Amino acid sequence: MADDFQRSVQLGAQLSKRIYYGKDPSLKPPQRVPSMDKSSDLLPTSPMAYAVIYDPLIVDNPDIRSYQPYVHGRCNPPAVIPLHMYGIEVEVDCYLDMAFVNLTATWRLHCVNGNKKCDCRFAFPMGEQGSVLGFEIEATGASYVSQLAKLEDAEDLKSDITEYGGFLKPNVFTLKIPKVDGGSKLVVKARWSQRLLFQSGGFLLSLPFSFPLHVTPGGKFSKKQKIVLNVNSGTSMEVLCKAATHPLKELRRQVGRFGFLYEEEVHTWSQTDFEFSYSISSSDIHGGFLFHSPAPNDFDQREMFAYYLFPGESLNRKVFRKRVVFLVDISGSMKGDPIESVKKVVLAFLSNLNQDDFFNIIAFSGEIHVFSSSMELATHEALQRVSEWISVKLIPEGNTNILLPIKQALEMLSHETSLMSHIFLITDGTVDNEKDICNFVQDFGAGKGNLPFLRISTFGIGSYCNHYFLRMLAQIARGHYDVAYDADSIAPRLQRLCTMSSQVILSNIEVDGLSNVNSLTLYPPMIQDLSYGCPVIISGRYKGKIPESLKVHGTLADMSNFVTELKVRKTKDIPLDKVFAQTQIDILTAKAWFLGSKEVERQVAEISMLTGVPSEYTRMILFRTDAWNEGPDGSKEAYDKSSLQKLVSSQQIVLLQNLGIGFGDMKKTIENLPPGVIVKAPDTTELIVKAATGCCGRLADRFCCMCFIQALSTAEANVYVRNVCVCKTVTYFVHKHKNYDVLAIDMN
Repeated sequence: MADDFQRSVQLGAQLSKRIYYGKDPSLKPPQRVPSMDKSSDLLPTSPMAYAVIYDPLIVDNPDIRSYQPYVHGRCNPPAVIPLHMYGIEVEVDCYLDMAFVNLTATWRLHCVNGNKKCDCRFAFPMGEQGSVLGFEIEATGASYVSQLAKLEDAEDLKSDITEYGGFLKPNVFTLKIPKVDGGSKLVVKARWSQRLLFQSGGFLLSLPFSFPLHVTPGGKFSKKQKIVLNVNSGTSMEVLCKAATHPLKELRRQVGRFGFLYEEEVHTWSQTDFEFSYSISSSDIHGGFLFHSPAPNDFDQREMFAYYLFPGESLNRKVFRKRVVFLVDISGSMKGDPIESVKKVVLAFLSNLNQDDFFNIIAFSGEIHVFSSSMELATHEALQRVSEWISVKLIPEGNTNILLPIKQALEMLSHETSLMSHIFLITDGTVDNEKDICNFVQDFGAGKGNLPFLRISTFGIGSYCNHYFLRMLAQIARGHYDVAYDADSIAPRLQRLCTMSSQVILSNIEVDGLSNVNSLTLYPPMIQDLSYGCPVIISGRYKGKIPESLKVHGTLADMSNFVTELKVRKTKDIPLDKVFAQTQIDILTAKAWFLGSKEVERQVAEISMLTGVPSEYTRMILFRTDAWNEGPDGSKEAYDKSSLQKLVSSQQIVLLQNLGIGFGDMKKTIENLPPGVIVKAPDTTELIVKAATGCCGRLADRFCCMCFIQALSTAEANVYVRNVCVCKTVTYFVHKHKNYDVLAIDMN
């Protein structure tokens, strides 16, 4: 999908040459055009809006009409032209490790004739683990707003409407609205949440804010960009600001919180992502406990709480000695970038082990290959041997079998219970006995008294593996889980997972005092270890009364006991239900899959509907506001299935794609399809006919050069056609050169 989008942007860049801006040089926007050699120019690196062009004839300046050569045919796939942006404001609220982003931006459909219409597409790159929360869009003649509906109310709707929203890339959400008048201004309000990265003892906010030069309109008018940043750390300690990419003005500061403003008039929009980092002023392990009562409309009326432990900025604490086993999927689908990225990360991680740490590697497909029959000390000689073994044995082929290597790794690590043992499972596929694997690990005793220091962390590659299985397996064994949906993110994300999982300074954490409350639920239910790369943040619900302070116990790397006190604080200014909604939805969805529980599925749907966070059991819908009635209290009415069907039939709403990640794809795993496999393009002959056929259905002698270039780029037959291009007369022809078709362009 991303590749198709890049081609469409390239087509749009060429087609935008038709736009005439007049004789005044100041009215002409910057002229840097996207290049196919620079993917950053083609894929959105900031909030963007595009015109979706099927008919190249409608491309024109809506203010200054100009002579345009007549063109026949349609663009298939459509060209997309980036729209000019006229203003942008962002407000970011940070709580604990979560950020909520509220964006307001204004674009203009500057490239379509004033008496024509086209669809407009919006793209919203989000930061770490971003989750879409909602939209409001105003355009000439129509306004739209999003709402979640339960899956059972939306999945059976009879609709011929194209799905108008989905993910272009893992953290790039796109949304399309139909039939916008040329020259219209579009005001878009978008909301999403994203994780704050934890690194070097502090939190980092990264906001996509790098705009292409060509979205800056020409003319002399005020171009203002604004970011309001609010941070509530949840602690009663001083917060230290460490670094920022944009100049910030401090608005307020209190203990544990602050507010900043970035506001600037610019000639061109920001060319740099907005980044801001801060830390909690403490050199040692510290924590706190927050709680507040649920909202009246909350289906769960138990008290909400969250407690946290931060490692502090000091690196003096000793890290646990390690025994590490990597389980690496070498099925046929891992060929190419996936296996090469995994090899580099595994070798780099092993090279950083201490010489008194132990390691092993098990490569698995239909059968398994083990580096050593026992755990090896991480000596220089052993690392040399494993490097040679990896180059020979980690060759992708065959199918996927996960249970066998899990059993062998657990057997290897079960004989020594005093060292911290880590299993890292890396796979890109799903298997049919995943629940059996979870049950086996649970029964084996991972994370229980007989193996107190055994952890399993999981890493999924692509969309064909069952990420809820991987999440559940890690949860059972107190490990961590992460995912990479594209090749570029495999190495950095896997490296981060390994680092934060292995730098453990406090293990087997327990909280005294919670045993006295009723109906206690923890998310996650097994408390993970505290490491230098990852704080412990737990949320939950309870009934009863919490004491004024709680004690946390744990085991340090020298096997001594650690005790610290958590001060209990009631908070009204941190929306705990929204802050932890995504975590709770993910954990409960994994539980619903594991148990096959419809009741847990309904619980997930209720949390999703209440907080606005999408889930596997809800569907996002885009309403035209004139079709969405207000209730007696001024709020929007919720619709049942029959009401939704009427609106779909009258084309007053559009259904967006299911925003969940799904539960894996067994068929594609068995076929050994690589993650992100490219679907074969349409037949070349069909493309040429579509490009060259006019509205009368006859083959035209002159037609849209954009469409024809695209068709010829894959043509297999000799073709000679003369075409009137936008600026010049161009002769295109394809001739055979050895075994390749060559496109030649003759400028006359």
